[in-house]
Amino acid sequence: MAVAPTLPRLAAEGDTHGMFASTELAAQIERAEVELLSACARGCARRRGLDVYAAPLAGGLAVHAIEGSPLNKVAGLGFHGPVDAGALAEVERAIFARGGAVQVELSTVADPSIAPLLCRRGYGLVGFENVLGRPLTRAEGSAPPGLSIELADDDALDLWIDVMVTGFLAPDSEGVASHESFPRAALTAAMTDVAHVDGFRRYLVRDRDGRVIAGGSARFTDGVAQLCGAATLPAWRRRGAQTLLLATRLADAAKAGCELAVMTTQPASKSMANALRRGFALLYARAVLVRES
Repeated sequence: MAVAPTLPRLAAEGDTHGMFASTELAAQIERAEVELLSACARGCARRRGLDVYAAPLAGGLAVHAIEGSPLNKVAGLGFHGPVDAGALAEVERAIFARGGAVQVELSTVADPSIAPLLCRRGYGLVGFENVLGRPLTRAEGSAPPGLSIELADDDALDLWIDVMVTGFLAPDSEGVASHESFPRAALTAAMTDVAHVDGFRRYLVRDRDGRVIAGGSARFTDGVAQLCGAATLPAWRRRGAQTLLLATRLADAAKAGCELAVMTTQPASKSMANALRRGFALLYARAVLVRES
């Protein structure tokens, strides 16, 4: 089991803006990402009876589940040395045979030989995503007036999936737009798969009348709290739901013994702005590179 980073390695206490992502810390975050992707792929195969493609690649993982799924990607490359071109070619052949494209999410602190290899093989740069982090050293704030939050148990699973998918299908226009979009069926399938991963927590936010207006999620592993996603229904945005979701997940992570919280956002997005206000700092970015065939 990986050893969680200690706070002095991350930053001086209270100085989250001076937080530094060493290659060791980035490797730990990427490893958590790979573990989550692997668990989702196994769950998808088990629950749907599908032949989900999942193959290790240079310390990372390549997955192709169902057509149009957010799970279809290569994650975690570049922290176990260079990528073998033959192994990459085999992954490409397998995914192309399924009618998919190969999407690589490559950390900016990964092995520097990988990006040129991908470019030579015809991958195109389609976007970036930011990985933000902060140490967990203190309790978080209270709920905004009129809102409450709860863990979503299995009886509320369908409600949680519906609010998350509906929120994701209406993204904020602020910041850099995502390079990809997904049909509702594919998002619903992916949410169902991730919701059953061991250690995954689902949250629901209600207004003063008991209506569900937002949802969120988190997973705690090896001292790292992954804030996996959060969404607010469009009519209820800018009313504090995201603030409550973020504060609650951070507090729960600290109680669970995590020392580091991480989240992934689009550059210059509202989600990134909210995170920076809560003490997160930019650790590194991922370049998203795609080869169609």
